Amino acid sequence: MLFVFAAPSGTGKTSIYKRILEMNPELIFSVSATTRKKREDEIDGVDYFFLTETEFKNRIKEGDLVEYEKVFDDNYYGTLKSFIDSKIRENKDIVFDLDVKGAISIKRLYNTLAILIFIKPPDKLTVKNRLINRGTESPEIIEKRLKRFDFEMEKINEFNFVVVNENLDEAVSEVQKIILKYKTK
Repeated sequence: MLFVFAAPSGTGKTSIYKRILEMNPELIFSVSATTRKKREDEIDGVDYFFLTETEFKNRIKEGDLVEYEKVFDDNYYGTLKSFIDSKIRENKDIVFDLDVKGAISIKRLYNTLAILIFIKPPDKLTVKNRLINRGTESPEIIEKRLKRFDFEMEKINEFNFVVVNENLDEAVSEVQKIILKYKTK
């Protein structure tokens, strides 16, 4: 199964899927491809598949990217079809951390194998406060993320499940029930 998490920035999606991976060590996390520079502590093929822009564009032409996007920092990020297909052949369940467009692309291609889980914040103000309190992004990036919020919320009906993250432990528990119901035994 392909468990695809998507949410507006600042909803706690990363905290949730990381706890799910700890609780279910047999799940595989989908390693994304990117054109951004590798940081000193990162490992190619573990943290990301680091590609040049030319390599990334060739993968697009070859049809090896299920979804991709050029994001806020002007780098490409995407999901390699070859990675997903190899894990499916190995009968492994995969966890994805994607934006809503990427999640919908996975569902379109893999249909019933894909379980889309939308992590919904209590409200937009909560998201704004979480983004500010993280202290990791400039006010301009926060504004860009908030502008995308409404678009992402409009796609909520395309997801199999919606989990409201007002309380992290409760949200993790609700997601764990979904995982246990659908994961490969």
